[in-house]
Amino acid sequence: MINVIGAGLPRTGTTSLKAALERLGFGPCHHMQEIAAHPEQAQRWRQTLDGPVDWNGVLDGYRAAVDWPSAHFWRSLAQSYPDAKVILTARDPHAWYASLRDTVFALLHAPSAVPAEFHPVAIGMRPLLEHLWRETFGTTLDEPMPEERHAVEVFRRRTAEVTGALPADRILIYETGQGWEPLCDFLGVPVPDEPYPRLNDRQSAQSRLRGAAER
Repeated sequence: MINVIGAGLPRTGTTSLKAALERLGFGPCHHMQEIAAHPEQAQRWRQTLDGPVDWNGVLDGYRAAVDWPSAHFWRSLAQSYPDAKVILTARDPHAWYASLRDTVFALLHAPSAVPAEFHPVAIGMRPLLEHLWRETFGTTLDEPMPEERHAVEVFRRRTAEVTGALPADRILIYETGQGWEPLCDFLGVPVPDEPYPRLNDRQSAQSRLRGAAER
């Protein structure tokens, strides 16, 4: 049963949010990393392109879901799990664009130059990821990265769409760097006595891509 739905786009702190939610007891939390770790999940996710989705089957065993591909389906998930809370991770849209360009787009635009653990994502998941990219930006992964102005407008329009579709008490807009307090207050759990996770930042993601390309 899904208790928390992450509606934020990739590169908005979703890896850190996954770790935070699991620390707070809302795990396991699904993230694109889970498909890389469990390639057998790719078939379940590819079926989301074919029509009505059995989310209990797709997300079997998880209590939360963040990042693509699940974040793309935030509306369907919110309807399927009406008691689940929704977290929209956000950051400065221009910084987000640069991070997306240098990590996610670089990975998907050249799937042969990615870490081995991402191969199921870049290859087995490519039809779905192509669909998500096209639905989000209106371009394909074979084309250049969308212009910054267009991508930033997509980001802002999506933020307005998500926040406008849900009651205020059901959604948290979580800005990168806010720490535990707003998240714990929203979920009704105690604040841990440890720093909020900071994982998979732009520099570390770029380093992993460069290392793979050099091998």
